[in-house]
Amino acid sequence: MDKKAQILALIPQQGFLPLYFYKDTEVSLEVLRTLYRAGVKTVEYTNRGEAALKNFEAMRKLCDTELNGMYLGVGTIKNAQQAQAFIDAGADYIISPGLVEDAAAVADKNNILWVPGCMTPTEIIKAEQLGAKFVKLFPGNILGTAFLSAIKELFPEVMFMPTGGVDLDKENIAGWFKAGVSAVGMGSKLISKPLLEQKDYGKIEGLTKEVMEIIKSIKA
Repeated sequence: MDKKAQILALIPQQGFLPLYFYKDTEVSLEVLRTLYRAGVKTVEYTNRGEAALKNFEAMRKLCDTELNGMYLGVGTIKNAQQAQAFIDAGADYIISPGLVEDAAAVADKNNILWVPGCMTPTEIIKAEQLGAKFVKLFPGNILGTAFLSAIKELFPEVMFMPTGGVDLDKENIAGWFKAGVSAVGMGSKLISKPLLEQKDYGKIEGLTKEVMEIIKSIKA
C-alpha cells in the first residue's frame, strides 16, 4: 500500500484529526509527543505563523527518531510554494483551507495526498475532478450536519471531514458521523490556546483519550 492509500485508510480509522499550531518549537514537539502517547497516529500541524516551517522540520525529525508510525500532515497550505516547502520538509500530506489548484498540482507531482477545503457542491465537484478523494468541509460550524446529509449521496466516492466548530461532546460528534463523515477535524476545542500557554500536556492527553473513546463508542 502506498503512503497516500495508508493515510486515506488511517484518518477514517482514527476517526478524528487533531490540528494545532504554536509558535514555540518545544511546546509544538511536546504536544506531538502527548498526542502520540494518547494513541494518535496522524496529526495536522497548521501553517499559521512564521515559525511553522521551522517547527515542522523539528517535528518531522521527532517522528522519524521517536514516534514510530506517526504520520505528519500540514494544514493551511494556500499556494504551490508553501506546498513544496512543506513537502521538502517531509510532510506526509497537505491540507488546504480552500480549493488551491496549484497546491494540488504540487502534491500530485510529489505523489502526496492533498485534502482541499470545500464549502459548496461546485467546489467539491472541482476537487473530485482534480483527483481529491478526501475533502475537508470548512468551516464546519457554518455548514452544519444538514448540509452534508443533503449532498452526501452526490459524492459516493468522496470521504468528508468537517473542521471548525466540532465540539468535544458525544452528541455533536455523533451528529457528524450520522450525517456521513469519515472523520472530524479538531483544533482549538481540543488543543486550546490556554492549554498550550499553560503547557498542560496532561489535560491535552486526557481530552484526546476522551475523544478517542467517544468515537470508538459511536462507531460501535
